[in-house]
Amino acid sequence: MTKKRKRQEDFQKVKLKVGKKKPKLENATDTTFKTKAIQIPEQLKEDGVLPTQNRKLNIKDLLSQMHHYSPGVKHNALLGLKELLSQYPFVIDAHLSSIISEVAAVFTDKDSGVRGAAIHLLQFLASKIRAEQIAPFFPLVSAHLSSAMTHISEGIQEDSLKVLDVLLEAYPALLTDRSIILLKNFVELISHQQLSKRLKSRDKLSWMLSVNPNRRVTSQQWRLNVLTRLKKFLQAVVDGSSDTEDEGLQEQKDSSHSVRNPICISWKLHANNQQHIQLFESGGLRPKINSSFRLRSLTSVMDSAEKGLSSAENLKGFIEIIIPLLIECWIEASPAQSAPILGNLLESESQQLMQQVLSIIHLLWKLTKRHDETYKMELWLRMNYLVDFKHHFMRHFPYSLQDTVKHKKKDPCKSNRNCMKSSNNIDHLLLNLTLCDIMVSLASTSTLQTDSGWLDMIRKFVTDTLQDGSKLNSKQVNRLLGVTWRLMQIQQNKVATEPLIKAVYMLYQQRNLLFPVRTLLLKFFSRVYQKEDLRTQRIRSRSKVLSRWLAGLPQQLALLGLRNPELSNQLIDIIHSAASRSNKELLQSLQATAARIYDPLEGTLVLLPAEAQRRLVQLVYFLPCLPASLLACLSRCCIMGRMSSDLAATLIGILHMRSSFAGWKCQVQDNSVNDVDYFSFLFSTLIGFSREELTSLQGIRGKPHISQTQLSPIRLYLTDLDQFLHHWAVTEVICHSLSTIPSQSQCFDILQTGICKYLVGLVVIPDSTAGSVLCAINKLLDQACIISENLHRFLASCCYSLLYFLLTIDREDAEHLQKRDMLWGSCISALALLPRLLRLMLQSLQVSRICREELPVVAQLLRLLMQHGQLRSHMITNEFLVQQIIKDIMTLKSGEVQEQWLTDLHYCFNIYLASHPQTPGPINTVY
Repeated sequence: MTKKRKRQEDFQKVKLKVGKKKPKLENATDTTFKTKAIQIPEQLKEDGVLPTQNRKLNIKDLLSQMHHYSPGVKHNALLGLKELLSQYPFVIDAHLSSIISEVAAVFTDKDSGVRGAAIHLLQFLASKIRAEQIAPFFPLVSAHLSSAMTHISEGIQEDSLKVLDVLLEAYPALLTDRSIILLKNFVELISHQQLSKRLKSRDKLSWMLSVNPNRRVTSQQWRLNVLTRLKKFLQAVVDGSSDTEDEGLQEQKDSSHSVRNPICISWKLHANNQQHIQLFESGGLRPKINSSFRLRSLTSVMDSAEKGLSSAENLKGFIEIIIPLLIECWIEASPAQSAPILGNLLESESQQLMQQVLSIIHLLWKLTKRHDETYKMELWLRMNYLVDFKHHFMRHFPYSLQDTVKHKKKDPCKSNRNCMKSSNNIDHLLLNLTLCDIMVSLASTSTLQTDSGWLDMIRKFVTDTLQDGSKLNSKQVNRLLGVTWRLMQIQQNKVATEPLIKAVYMLYQQRNLLFPVRTLLLKFFSRVYQKEDLRTQRIRSRSKVLSRWLAGLPQQLALLGLRNPELSNQLIDIIHSAASRSNKELLQSLQATAARIYDPLEGTLVLLPAEAQRRLVQLVYFLPCLPASLLACLSRCCIMGRMSSDLAATLIGILHMRSSFAGWKCQVQDNSVNDVDYFSFLFSTLIGFSREELTSLQGIRGKPHISQTQLSPIRLYLTDLDQFLHHWAVTEVICHSLSTIPSQSQCFDILQTGICKYLVGLVVIPDSTAGSVLCAINKLLDQACIISENLHRFLASCCYSLLYFLLTIDREDAEHLQKRDMLWGSCISALALLPRLLRLMLQSLQVSRICREELPVVAQLLRLLMQHGQLRSHMITNEFLVQQIIKDIMTLKSGEVQEQWLTDLHYCFNIYLASHPQTPGPINTVY
């Protein structure tokens, strides 16, 4: 066999026949498979525990999708989370930790759409989650925010500012707790460290502004965005400080004359040991104890990073970094050197950047004043930055805005340089005022000569702004008054301060000022007055403008009325402060305006709320004179019910202290309250109705307003319950004042004369008036008093009319039932004190003149009088009269069936009078 044939045998080809299947190979793979249907009904059911959104995904499903590699899936998961949480808010509390951690993690996501959805979800969550709920997880949120702010991607940095806006709006206090880290992030957003071989220590590395051409906005616009957020952040730090002060009109730390809130004391409660008064050395809401020891604050036990800007060292370090960068930003935005010095025009974007630069410096200056060693801090700031500020900031002062927008219509406000605003709401006046505020804080009385040049520029700008008649908003006025106050403190002589006060007064005289603006001006003038009043105790040189302002306050109060109660309260406080200091001009003006302020119909007193009324009533004590016309107005205010009975009692007590009957050991003001006028006030207030009102009541007839009996010439006018109770409370105070007058008999004669002159002869008398007269008689009556016959008969008629009214009150009439105890007690006391009064009343009971329906009332009255222990002896004395009345009643009822009330009357007469018991018990009948 040859080799060729042998090779062919090794690789012999298999021949396939037609119609036959191809044989399987030995190494062939079996690819056949079988399938069966799987039933999973439980997995298709919705989760009954966790709620789902429209795509049937619950909170766990959506949170798990946040880790997906696809931006679209993460974006849809964020949208689904917002949808689910808006439909089921309770899910937030149950999964708060997971939600916060997952949302914060995508702050640094590469996809801008995912970051935008995360920001929208964060805005939604901020409105649903309280600060105390998110506080445990806020360090994680802050860490992700810091990571986003320092990220290498420009888009993530830009979106981090939007996250910062949301957190600053919702949780400013939590965000400012990590101030040191975030402040460094702010610096790194606009600058980088300047490396140099000459700098050996990395702690002394300087910073310089950075330029990134890859950003979508210009470098100036990016710095503006960052500085705007930095200003908001520093504002949150300032607002969260413990020693908050009013911007512009803030008190200095070394001022010993700050206004303190008074402690309200109720002497009645104090006298009854129901209110304890604790006195401190300096008073106010923050009492100070005179001690040489100081308690260590909690911040002293924390490291510098935890203290934040509350540490002077940290604050100085941040100022050293940020101020040079802010000056560089200012130089880029400031006008060219060739521009004119006055009226320098700025582009809109440049002014916005300059405004943010100055606002940040101003907030840093405010933070420096929160430290204990304020003087050292101010000296450090002056030494390091005054030269640069003068060179860069004051070089083109003042600044104005270049308006490039063409207006279709002429706006009258545009003609005024201080009113000009661009479409971006830029306020160039506020820019100039912020600069003034920063600069004047670096000056002091000791540096006046050195700083006179730029201080004169600021003083001229402030004066011109106040006097040009422009309409200023509250923010501008607040900053303007702050600069004015600082200028007045630097140079305190009258030559320098009087023009500033006059300029502020010109602004104050403008009409239609906004309420916040008027409030700021009032606070400023009040503060200047208090400062001047303390100084003029040694140097009597008052400001004429300030005196003119004080003299106009009462007239403004009278004109204001109820249009602005808050402003009225401020005026009242200032007037009260000046009146307590015996300011001559104000007291004269207050005296001239008192009739309008205390007018009982349209006066300020009756229009304002209760607290303002209390302050106005207290002002009565300081009035130089109280004429009869003013006392008449005050009497009407007391009895009309437009102020409370307690306040009316306070007013009556003040007038009593101003009268000659107060018992002062020292000499009081001459002719402050005339005795005759004082008695007229007391009597008018006791009656409770004016002469005109009593005259108009005489024509009223019939029920339900009149209670009438045929046995008395006096008909009672039934007053409303509120009016009655108010009148009765005032009556008790009047009676107390009358009882303190030394000569009781003369006082009683005066009261008797008034009753006989104005009340005797009237047919209709209010029930409260009748009761008040009886109450006063009971209070003043003694053995030396002689009562006229006319008064006896008048009081007897009043007693029977009142008693008849009380006995005929319908039990369902709840309003009049509440008068019963007070009126009954007055009548019984008067009958017990005056035996002749009881006899005259019994003599008037001529039952032959009355109708049969009134007989049971007379019988009930006799029975109650006989049962009363205080009247027992007097009734025994008048036994014959009582017996005669009973006989007349029997005569009218003869031939009829004897009723129960007549049987009861016979029984009482036989028990209490016919038997003449020698020792009657003190029975006080309850009818």
